Amino acid sequence: MYPEDRVLIVYVPHPDDFACIENEGWYRIPQQHAPKGLYAEYFAFYFGRRFGANKWAIPAYAPRLGHELVTRRELLPCQPDHPRADALYYKVQLGAVQWLARPIISLRWRRVTFLHTTWDRFQDAAEINDLFVDGEGYVDRLYAALKEAGIQPERNYRVEEAGQVYEVPLAVPCRHGRIHITSDQLPRTAAEIDEIVADMARQTAVYGGTITK
Repeated sequence: MYPEDRVLIVYVPHPDDFACIENEGWYRIPQQHAPKGLYAEYFAFYFGRRFGANKWAIPAYAPRLGHELVTRRELLPCQPDHPRADALYYKVQLGAVQWLARPIISLRWRRVTFLHTTWDRFQDAAEINDLFVDGEGYVDRLYAALKEAGIQPERNYRVEEAGQVYEVPLAVPCRHGRIHITSDQLPRTAAEIDEIVADMARQTAVYGGTITK
C-alpha cells in the first residue's frame, strides 16, 4: 500500500450485492457507465439506504485483482430474461474484503456513484468530503479552514434550483438555508480564506448553524 495508490469508491445499493462482493469476489459495472478509475488498486464500498444502520457510509474495501468484459447473462445466469441480459458489464475481480475500524460516513445523504481518491486520503478520512482530490484554487485549504472553525462544508455539492442542475465546489447546508461558494468565489490567498471563514461563521449564525443530517 502506497500513499499514491488509487481508490475507487463505488455504490452498493443492496445487501445482496455486497454478499456477492464478499462471497464471490466481484463487482459489476455497466460498460456504458464505467468510470476512468477502473484501474484503481482498491475498490471501496459506499452502502445505500437498504443497509439500515450502516447506510450512507463506507465501511469496507478490497484490492482489485483484475477485470473482464462479459454480458449480464454471463454474470447472472439465474436471470436470463432480464431486459439488460445482453448488455456488457465489467466484472471486476476483487480480493478479500477488509473492514475499516471506523467507517467513513456521509454527514448528509449525497448521491455517490463513483468517487476517485488516493490511499492516503482514504486512510485519514473521517467523512466522505475528506476523500475528494479534485478542486481548483485553494479549495482544499478553504475546506480544511472551515472545518477547523466548526463549519461543516460539503465538497462538489449538487444543486437543483430554478429548473437547473449544477455543481458548486463547496456548500454549507444550514437549518434555514444553504450557502454556496462558486468557482468564481474561491480564494486565491490565505487572507481571502480567513475572510471567507469569518463571513461563513457570521452567516451560519444567522441561519441557525450547520446541520449534521
